[in-house]
Amino acid sequence: MQKKLFLVMAIVAAAISVRFVTAGPAQANSSAAVALTGQVSSQKEGLMQGVVVGAKKEDSTMTVNVTTDEKGRFSFPASKLGPGHYALKIRAAGYDLDGPKAVDVVAEKPTTANIKLKSAKDPSAQLSDAEWLLSIPGTEEQKKFLLGCNGCHTVERIVKTNHSAGEWVQVFQRMSLYAPGSSPLRPQMTVGGVQRDRTRGVDPKAIGEWLASVNASYNSKERFPLKTLPRPKGKATRTIITEYDLPRPLAMPHDVVVDSTGVAWYSDFGEQFIGRVDPKTGKVTEFPIPVLKKGFPMGTLDLQLDKEENLWVSLMYQGGIAKFDRKTEKFDVYPVPKEWQGNHTQQSMVNPTNSHVDGKVWTNNQDTHAIYRLDVATGQYENLGEFKIPGENRSISAYGIPSDQENNLYLLEFGSHNIGRIDAKTKEFKVWSTPTPNSRPRRGRVDSQNRLWFAEYGANGIGMFDPKTEKIEEWKFPTPWSAPYHVVPDKNGEIWAGSMWTDRVTRLDPKTGQFTDYLLPRETNIRRVFVDSSTTPVTFWVGSNHGASVLKLEPLD
Repeated sequence: MQKKLFLVMAIVAAAISVRFVTAGPAQANSSAAVALTGQVSSQKEGLMQGVVVGAKKEDSTMTVNVTTDEKGRFSFPASKLGPGHYALKIRAAGYDLDGPKAVDVVAEKPTTANIKLKSAKDPSAQLSDAEWLLSIPGTEEQKKFLLGCNGCHTVERIVKTNHSAGEWVQVFQRMSLYAPGSSPLRPQMTVGGVQRDRTRGVDPKAIGEWLASVNASYNSKERFPLKTLPRPKGKATRTIITEYDLPRPLAMPHDVVVDSTGVAWYSDFGEQFIGRVDPKTGKVTEFPIPVLKKGFPMGTLDLQLDKEENLWVSLMYQGGIAKFDRKTEKFDVYPVPKEWQGNHTQQSMVNPTNSHVDGKVWTNNQDTHAIYRLDVATGQYENLGEFKIPGENRSISAYGIPSDQENNLYLLEFGSHNIGRIDAKTKEFKVWSTPTPNSRPRRGRVDSQNRLWFAEYGANGIGMFDPKTEKIEEWKFPTPWSAPYHVVPDKNGEIWAGSMWTDRVTRLDPKTGQFTDYLLPRETNIRRVFVDSSTTPVTFWVGSNHGASVLKLEPLD
């Protein structure tokens, strides 16, 4: 009897021991996996979904951000937050952080911080540019005029001025003298007088009168009501966003690309630099680009990798393009021939993506709309000239110039609604129009099926051109005023875009038509976007052109 009882007790003890041995590590791993957790709430809403919570370690240049779920919960993985003292921040339109504003994270033990929010003292300071467009009085056509007015500054700056209609006309004239890589703290004048038409065919006086009425409406005692977009929910809350601060406060990271080692590179829209960001440490290294034309505006735009992962960058008003060898860390600069140059010569784009096919790198002259091709072996340019649109008495004005797998070149007409293509061998030129008039195709990329995906800035959508059928398909954003700048396909067939208006990164599943909007931690002014398909899930990268930072977005599914 005693032997049986002892045997039963031994079996039970063994079972309990097995259960604890099995569960113990899982529990420990679960605890160790979380560094900081808690819930976000306010007196007005209670537990709050879709609040972006950021944590920045003392003396660090990196800020990690997560978003609260339907129960207001947030969680920072231990792999992202090491032990230390962290400052906290939030993004939720209409709210300020009430507390706590800092927290200490310790090793191997989750820290809990339940965050309280209070109504914002100045809600207008928290509006995105899209939310300003939703709020201000005016027609859709009047508001579309402003789609060209947030490159250097935010719409808030426009609404809060006290300009009269006549003063606005003077503003348009002054703005026409500024180069694209300008900012309020560092304006850059073009050479040779007026160059950029800021009114885009609209009567300056009429648009000035409207803007003056908007100013008056906002600055009156009875202001118009401020409207905000819904905060993220569901799948859109499942992400981790890391911000990497750049060492120069006036840095303007325009394009961001990532090489096969996971290192991020960026072009600077306002100065002669490209930069490198180590995503593990946040260390930033910048490489100065030689100045070709002293006295002309500084800054670069398009940044692309060739097959050997050398970096190519367009030099804008400096008149040329440059190649950066990642191994030697040296530049080879290719100035445009002097006889082709004028005061407003502008190489805004460069495309070496498929130069391994024929040894040719594409670029353009934004001033004359001419297309150039560089023979890498000889360093000689070929001027293909302008390309006339059949049936119209004008040339196509290309902005984005993506190439296909045979290094044929697409021309995306940002000023209208056409997609052109140049045959690299025969130079034959064809044009297709988007289903939506004035869609303003901006920048795009060719996928593994050789289909062209592109942003429709004026149509609030994404377009896809299939060269097999020669048909264009469109998907319209559910979020108003998204106005995508650039779109990129990933390895799974999903399409990624970024909005310089909503501060949201959009993910489209073309098969289902489902859109997911991830809210970024602050005003970002997104330009070129990049998707690293070597990770699972894929990783999204973008520069904050107004914020001197580079952002990495990691979706959790």
